Amino acid sequence: MDMSIFSQLRWNFVYQRPQHLIGRMAKEYRTFYFEEPEDIEKYPSNESKQTNYHHYISEEGVNVIVPLLKAGDMDNAPLLEKIVKQVYQDFNIEQDIFWYYTPMAMEYTSFFNPKITIYDCMDQLAAFKNAPQNLISLEKELFKKADLIFTGGKSLYKAKKEHHDFVYCFPSSIDQSHFKRAAADLPDPEDQKVIHHPRAGFYGVVDERFDTDLLKEVASHLPDWNFVIVGPVLKIDPTTLPQAENIHYLGIKKYAELPSYLANWDAAIMPFALNESTKYISPTKTPEYLAAGKKVVSTAVHDVVHPYEDLNLVSIARSSAEFADQLRNTLVESPQWEAEVQAYLKDFSWDDTCKQMNELIAEKLAEKDNDFEEKIAEVE
Repeated sequence: MDMSIFSQLRWNFVYQRPQHLIGRMAKEYRTFYFEEPEDIEKYPSNESKQTNYHHYISEEGVNVIVPLLKAGDMDNAPLLEKIVKQVYQDFNIEQDIFWYYTPMAMEYTSFFNPKITIYDCMDQLAAFKNAPQNLISLEKELFKKADLIFTGGKSLYKAKKEHHDFVYCFPSSIDQSHFKRAAADLPDPEDQKVIHHPRAGFYGVVDERFDTDLLKEVASHLPDWNFVIVGPVLKIDPTTLPQAENIHYLGIKKYAELPSYLANWDAAIMPFALNESTKYISPTKTPEYLAAGKKVVSTAVHDVVHPYEDLNLVSIARSSAEFADQLRNTLVESPQWEAEVQAYLKDFSWDDTCKQMNELIAEKLAEKDNDFEEKIAEVE
């Protein structure tokens, strides 16, 4: 059975929810991950120019498709539709399961009639900086077409459940074995070993959701601490990032490298800005930091406060001074906290999340098959 995924996120960029889920779905389905288009001039090979798309197979066995267009045609829906149709013909893809991460793909896939349609809603995309004006209307269209809606957190679930009968909450899970490695003694990466302790670290995308002013103030409150920021800078001017002797930007790292960086931090931080773009986020890094045995200080993001602060697993700071105080407190050992974290995380697993999702998919497919058989019986 074939599964087609339409996403605004590059497969080989930051490893996050789509890679965890679709990488596992590839064990059950023939998967085709359609990214948003790129400039065809970046792909000089004759093969790419002849097909108007770039194809490669990821380590997880996912067929990744990158549509290629001229710079001025990136929003040309008819051309994208033509490329998608060509991919379907070239790979003999069946219209079985459509899985959307971005409603924008509705502009060039609405002509398809898959057996079932899924919308895995990670964020309130319309709240992001420079979001397309028609995003809201396309999401409404996707809701009408979708058979299943998955949400990446409880806040999103509450926001979406009134708009569809089949909305299910699947919060951020965790690759336990990967991040528990960070609880052991792993070698300090070369670009980090020169940074003195104590260290507070963050990995992830640095964009409008990241509170740069807060980082600057906390670093000023704690001149004896060093702040390590791992990840790409997007949608904001890098020159606006706070600069100080104790703030270190190490850039994007591979998913496989993250445990080594994390293992050598004294605490982990989540300095998210509190704005429309963070109102519904459920950071995947929260359970990852905890699985690594790191105490976490965060701003008051709803899906971090509930349940993590409620259960005394994460410290929430509501000012820069409080953030600094909470970081100082992380240096105090707490065996009880460690036991409570392990107890809470013991059932967290992307494998279990995929299993639950697949059970819902199987139920919907069975319903569609039954409906089809009933219609045939009526005709006869």
